[in-house]
Amino acid sequence: MKKLLIALVVVLGVVGGVVYLGLSGLDGFIREQIETQGSQATQTNVSVSQVETKLADAKVSIKGLTVTNPQGFSSENAFSLDNIRLDLGTSTQEPYVIEELLIDSPSVLYEVDKEGKANLIVIQKNVQSSLPQSQEQPQEQEENGDKTAPLMSVKKVTIKDVKLRLNIEAMDLGDLPLEKRQFELTLPTFYADAIGVPNGIPADQLGAAVIDAMLDNLIKEAKNKVKNLFKDEAKAKAKEKLDKEKDKLKDKAKEKLKGLFGN
Repeated sequence: MKKLLIALVVVLGVVGGVVYLGLSGLDGFIREQIETQGSQATQTNVSVSQVETKLADAKVSIKGLTVTNPQGFSSENAFSLDNIRLDLGTSTQEPYVIEELLIDSPSVLYEVDKEGKANLIVIQKNVQSSLPQSQEQPQEQEENGDKTAPLMSVKKVTIKDVKLRLNIEAMDLGDLPLEKRQFELTLPTFYADAIGVPNGIPADQLGAAVIDAMLDNLIKEAKNKVKNLFKDEAKAKAKEKLDKEKDKLKDKAKEKLKGLFGN
């Protein structure tokens, strides 16, 4: 999200009293760059309903952000993030600091296809492929002659009240025939690690790094839920088999008793 985050630096500069860019159309500019750069990073379609900057409060609100499923999955959205809020710091030099990035009550779909591949893992791999493979500092000048993106950091990443839906309808479950294959749960608020602290990372890497950190937690929770479902089903099936064996033994015992005592 290169230009988006550069725009946030612009806001930081305005808060600090230095104007880098005219404010006219800033919200639309940020929205456009979220959609453009987000789509490139996730390799899906990213759209945003509204962006609102409040310079007096040093806040940016992003509403109605959706991320579609990768190819090969259902036509539903993988993410629906209705409210994202950035509380901006007042630093006037690099690394520019975002005090908190809050993602409030997102709806997330964890879908597994017939080959056992999950949509969120596909998206995460796409995002990770957009990040640099080394931690080396960027050169002063890019190939096109422009200055590299400014350094930024996020002190706190909060993901609140995630509504997570699991869909394993297409998954091959072998001999575990689950009757129910869609589940909904609300995750407690969790916090991703600080990003780019203390030295900062280039602004064009920050958006992807935030998504990657969020996906780490969501994928972990979803995998644990699926594993627990399989364990519970396996236990139930083993108990059912054991009960049948017990019934067979009882029937055999009755037959032997009949042979011993007549009748």
